[in-house]
Amino acid sequence: MSSRVLILGIGNVLWADEGFGVRCVERMAENWSFDDNVKLLDGGTQGLYLLPFVEEADILVVFDAVDYGLAPGTLKIVEDVEVPRFMGAKKMSLHQTGFQDVIATAQLMDQCPDTLLLIGCQPVELEDYGGGLRDAVVARIDPAIEIVLERLRGWGITPRAGRGDDRLLADQSKKRDAYEAPPVGGRGLPHRRRPLLPDGGLTDVPGNSDGDRQRRWHRRHGNRRQTNHHR
Repeated sequence: MSSRVLILGIGNVLWADEGFGVRCVERMAENWSFDDNVKLLDGGTQGLYLLPFVEEADILVVFDAVDYGLAPGTLKIVEDVEVPRFMGAKKMSLHQTGFQDVIATAQLMDQCPDTLLLIGCQPVELEDYGGGLRDAVVARIDPAIEIVLERLRGWGITPRAGRGDDRLLADQSKKRDAYEAPPVGGRGLPHRRRPLLPDGGLTDVPGNSDGDRQRRWHRRHGNRRQTNHHR
């Protein structure tokens, strides 16, 4: 019987580089397909709601942004028993605490996957609500995916080039191409959209008006100034 594999992207796309994991599984689904024993899942910040998916997997692969004091954009590979320990060493946000609970609960119920693999990326910017991935983090999406593809082949799983199953990912309006749309119109204004809540709803947030978003966009893409925040 083929191993059941869950490839999970976790994080909050509303907070800049925290969306790294989610964007990785999106890119995988755009370019690679697999047999039915492999699932790609946008785990977002769902925490314990992910438990049923984790419990049914033999192999769990996780993409996530991890703040471990490394150079921005650095990829770190963590495996098996080190995964929950690594994610707990320096919590970046509540979603990591929630995912620790998922792993701990699965272990307590003796239903944790036999193989765990975390591909983490050191963020550049976290304190930018409504912002997108920074260039240094975007540049690490494809290398992170290549690491996973190579591991999958080593486990006897054959990735096939071509669009894969994206039924467990966010809808098109929340994908990176839509969420981080460039300026439109003759005046060079950013794409006019209201921020999305984690559940997909819309909200108006103080400091996130069109004007605020325009200033943030030009600060990032016009002046190319970025700040590295370690929490």
